[in-house]
Amino acid sequence: MRLSPPKQITWFVALALAVLALLGQTGVIAAISQYAFWLALIAAALLLLATIVRDL
Repeated sequence: MRLSPPKQITWFVALALAVLALLGQTGVIAAISQYAFWLALIAAALLLLATIVRDL
């Protein structure tokens, strides 16, 4: 299996999701605090999927 680096936009979307998860977990943004784990999981899954699927 050949892995490829994710596109820059995909990386920035995953970074934004991870930052939102961090802010939610610390309580800075209380509205998303209950979804912090899922946001972090989606960010990690997006990066993993982007390395497997070419041009994502």
